[in-house]
Amino acid sequence: MSRKVAVVAVGGNSLIKDAQHQTVPDQWDAARETGKHIARMIAQGWDVVLTHGNGPQVGFILRRSELAAHELHEVPLDSCVADTQGAIGYMFQQVLMNEFRRMNMHKPVATVVTQVLVDRNDPAFQNPTKPIGSFMDEATARRRMEEGWHVIEDAGRGWRRVVASPRPLEILEQDVIKTMVDAGIIVIAVGGGGIPVIRNEQGDLQGIAAVIDKDLASSLLARNIRADLFLISTAVEKVALNFGQPNQVWLDRMTLAEAKAYMAEGHFKKGSMLPKIQAIIEYLEHGGKEALITNPENIERALAGETGTRIVP
Repeated sequence: MSRKVAVVAVGGNSLIKDAQHQTVPDQWDAARETGKHIARMIAQGWDVVLTHGNGPQVGFILRRSELAAHELHEVPLDSCVADTQGAIGYMFQQVLMNEFRRMNMHKPVATVVTQVLVDRNDPAFQNPTKPIGSFMDEATARRRMEEGWHVIEDAGRGWRRVVASPRPLEILEQDVIKTMVDAGIIVIAVGGGGIPVIRNEQGDLQGIAAVIDKDLASSLLARNIRADLFLISTAVEKVALNFGQPNQVWLDRMTLAEAKAYMAEGHFKKGSMLPKIQAIIEYLEHGGKEALITNPENIERALAGETGTRIVP
């Protein structure tokens, strides 16, 4: 059986279902649920690179860091991303290993702490938009601004730090990931969109306070390792036009041209489906074969063509 390679990007809801289920044990339960479906996909002959979000987890680490600031050094954002890659990678490694044992499958799994290069002159740095960390009062916000933070007033709820979301240019561990995939290893990589790094004046790599869109970084990885499939696992079973409206239409299939047309018509919301569709468009425009969007519990059915939204060149 010839192996096929898929990049599977799992959303934040694959670990944190809702505000009532945020603890580490809750996240383990959610990871087991998602991991079961990914293990079945692997059992069908797919080699998988699993990528994941980390927004809430990074927020938790930053909040702990802020609360402990009177006693301990604070944790910079790039280190928070690295921490979550390790912790979430560990969860998925263990979950998949346990599933493989139940299935009597022998398949190694490993996490790659992944750095993603961004341009230090990316315009996003002039206009930071991603809120992170906890709310502050005005006095704290002003002090933080003097320390070099970008801070905005957030809808009357207080002040929050905002950071840039620059475009991913290069996945620095890409060759390592490809070598592992070719060796039949299931890889967990590009967690949270990757640890954002720049090249400084001397040409050295250096972490920077930013967050990279995980779907765009996953798309870049999928096309560069020539993945046969780019699967985005999210909160909905299919993509819809006029989502949430009385005239809502579920889509089984879209071509690249249709996806672009629907996007131009404004069918996809900025905070939810839009970045996923953009990521898939970039993958297909650069030679990608096909993409799928569905929720974790429907992965096997979507692969069989029974549900999900399939996007083709």
